[in-house]
Amino acid sequence: MQTLKALFQGDELVVAPVALNPVMARLAEDAGFQAIYLSGGSLGWLKCVTEANLSLTDMVDVAVDIRGATKIPIVLDAGGGWGEPVHIHRTIAMTEVAGFAAIELEDQYLPRRVQHHIGEENLIPAESMVDKIKEAVAARTDPNLVIIGRTNARRLHGLDEALRRGEMYHRAGADMLFIHSRDPEELRRIAERLPAPLMMFAPQDGFTTFGITPAELAKLGYRLAASSGTAFAAMYKAVRQSYEALARGEVDPFLGKGGAVAEMKRAHETTRLSRLLEIEKRTTQRVV
Repeated sequence: MQTLKALFQGDELVVAPVALNPVMARLAEDAGFQAIYLSGGSLGWLKCVTEANLSLTDMVDVAVDIRGATKIPIVLDAGGGWGEPVHIHRTIAMTEVAGFAAIELEDQYLPRRVQHHIGEENLIPAESMVDKIKEAVAARTDPNLVIIGRTNARRLHGLDEALRRGEMYHRAGADMLFIHSRDPEELRRIAERLPAPLMMFAPQDGFTTFGITPAELAKLGYRLAASSGTAFAAMYKAVRQSYEALARGEVDPFLGKGGAVAEMKRAHETTRLSRLLEIEKRTTQRVV
């Protein structure tokens, strides 16, 4: 399996769907994805606390659990990095120990604000973020760890300020830049101004009607498109419908009659049950 750093040196856009546990990671890998994204936002919803309350160890614990099931590269959404520049050294150390392939650091004010989820940003000065990126680079011992500098400054100050920050983060040593925008024309402007490789969020409804294709984005210098919440939203809807149907005594509208049994059999395939059974049959003494 190629390292994520090597993939970014290619000429294709790597799409990384959100994965919050081992079975999601396995499903992503089986679907053909080359990387996954551990989204702070989606993990925050999963834990019913929002991203603002997540700790570094929360993210590391999930990664270790995933790493036990698959070696697919994981991109860590590290938010503000859990501290000042001096704290970034432990953040990077734990990131490497957990086996993350990339860490996305953002110029968010700490402690994180829940307001972030309704589009209200609280950003630190660009100069403070430059210090964090420099210390992240200094703390790195794994040459394959990709450090991503992100800003949401477009929401607060406009695209020009976001681009200015991006240039500063590049000079500070960030390996990849992420200027948060979901607008195709703005993505083109970002690519005209900033050097590759670039990161973006994958469109929530897919690329078909987005207005710019993955191939075009790759030509512009984008190498990573993280799908931060779509799979979580799908999971939430499916579970909610299942519970509501069970409470009414009805057949699950998503699975249909007999669907639960069929999907459980597919889940057994994802969890590699047949391999475990083979090991057990070969090595475990039969109990009479």
